Amino acid sequence: MNVEVDVVVVGLGPGGEFAAGALAEAGLEVVGVEAELVGGECPYWGCVPSKMMIRAGDVLAEAGRVPVLAGEGKAVPDWKRVADRVRNEATDAWNDRAAADRLVAKGVRLVRGTGRLAGPRRVTVGDSTYQARRGVVLATGTRPVIPPVPGLPATPYWTNRDAIATEELPTSMIVLGGGAIGVEIAQVFARFGCAVTVVEGHERLLAREEPEAGELAERVLRSDGVTVRHRARAARVDHVGTAFEVRLEGEPDPLRAERLLVATGRRTDLAALAVDTAGVDPAARAVPTDGQMRAGDGLWAVGDVTGRGAFTHVSMYQARIAVRDILGEPGPDADYRALPRVTFTDPEIGAVGLTERQAREQEMRVRTALVPIASSTRGWIHGPGTEGFIKLVEDADRGVLVGATSAGPAGGEVLYGLNVAVHAEVPTARIAHMIYTYPTFHRAVEAALNALR
Repeated sequence: MNVEVDVVVVGLGPGGEFAAGALAEAGLEVVGVEAELVGGECPYWGCVPSKMMIRAGDVLAEAGRVPVLAGEGKAVPDWKRVADRVRNEATDAWNDRAAADRLVAKGVRLVRGTGRLAGPRRVTVGDSTYQARRGVVLATGTRPVIPPVPGLPATPYWTNRDAIATEELPTSMIVLGGGAIGVEIAQVFARFGCAVTVVEGHERLLAREEPEAGELAERVLRSDGVTVRHRARAARVDHVGTAFEVRLEGEPDPLRAERLLVATGRRTDLAALAVDTAGVDPAARAVPTDGQMRAGDGLWAVGDVTGRGAFTHVSMYQARIAVRDILGEPGPDADYRALPRVTFTDPEIGAVGLTERQAREQEMRVRTALVPIASSTRGWIHGPGTEGFIKLVEDADRGVLVGATSAGPAGGEVLYGLNVAVHAEVPTARIAHMIYTYPTFHRAVEAALNALR
């Protein structure tokens, strides 16, 4: 079957779903192609259910710090209730049928299956070919990276999807990977009584963030009973009986646990999309795009597949730009200088823009300041559980922030003001003269600005 339409959107995660719906509402004839669930990773296995689990773990920890919150002075971990909430409430709020119905109501023609490019402006799904008059939007996301560790493929290892979906708490778990996904899940499981070991190949956790962020993540995980092994790599994985055995390079005795979570990153599979038929290198790590998200003649790409960050907010940001360009409306190019990200551990670790190291690698004359959250009045009031800091990275020649980290009980929320400052290139002298609400966590930003001077 050959069908001619205006636009084909391949992949209906957050960015693809938005693009398809917005273009249909603008009057275009749109086909949306999805092989799994409309809404993608975020609402079903990522952002939404994981933050429900994190919230439950945080409540347990806070109850332990402030006994009155626990009723009789004791918080009782109940994994079953958490699993039920993730399964029931998350499913009620985000379900494939409702998401599909919303798209169809906007005028999108939903096609179930795997879409592949078949030349400029052409997509095949099964036996059908869709020719797009205006073009194709690629929004196919990424998949977990499974490292080439001998023995691993033959074992029943978990990815983040399995960890989020489980209704039974394992007694023990090994986590391969100390990035955001690995540390978030490790902390949640540990707080409910699972014995967790994190194996990280780099010298610290959260290796892409500031060193202080990785050190903080390790301290808080260790305080929750997590064992952290950095500069360690798996040499072999076996599943014997009901347990995993993970042998580390250079160590004679294996680590043993009931479950193994692989959280070593995510990857695109451009070859499976047949991007070469549209002039894109199928061996590339991501689809290269210009500022308007164009990847070729009649081809746009948004979300994880562009390699600009595996975040829902990046996908949505890019989708808005692509929609505007497809509709012929003028607007600014994508700007990633102030790309924000948050690791939702307790404390939350938020960051925006460049790290100190990245700024120095760009040969900037850098000034930095670091202020502990506990030194603020709100930190003192908060008491236990107030670990964290504000770190600022300034381009001293221009007098503007180029990066910042906000770690603390509300690190992701405090990040907002720093995000604005980096994005708008507000002079540090000006934001230092701003009035900061008392007593709040973000008042520590003022102290950090003063420390730059």
